[in-house]
Amino acid sequence: MLGLMVLALVACSPGAPKGVDKATLDDAVSTAIGDPATCLLIGEAKSGRVVYRYNTNVACGRELPACEGAATRTTGELLKAVARDGKARMQSCDTLADGSRGVGWAAGPIAGRPLVYAAMMEGARAFPGRMMAERLERAFKKAGL
Repeated sequence: MLGLMVLALVACSPGAPKGVDKATLDDAVSTAIGDPATCLLIGEAKSGRVVYRYNTNVACGRELPACEGAATRTTGELLKAVARDGKARMQSCDTLADGSRGVGWAAGPIAGRPLVYAAMMEGARAFPGRMMAERLERAFKKAGL
């Protein structure tokens, strides 16, 4: 019974963009920004429909400071915003008042593909948004995106 539940959950997860091996992309993303508190979503540029997810729905569904005033957002909300306007975003800020934890956001179009991405990393050693974007660009190339 447990095996069927796991298969059902995996079947519901997005795979990878067309022409890209999911295991290769998972490995490249893990090397670039991998962390239990990291999320990466890749979606269609026009609709924002998710075609790839790195990490779980729980990690990707966390609502964290948007680093723009007092607003908060999820990685999915950021993906939809980038799908609408096609603008890159790279932000970072503290998630705790004492500065012991932070969040980095990186999002934008994927060069040469009708795809956009949104990524979040939160924790004591979260990368700044700009660093995440640079590392993800290299990971995408490594994976054939």
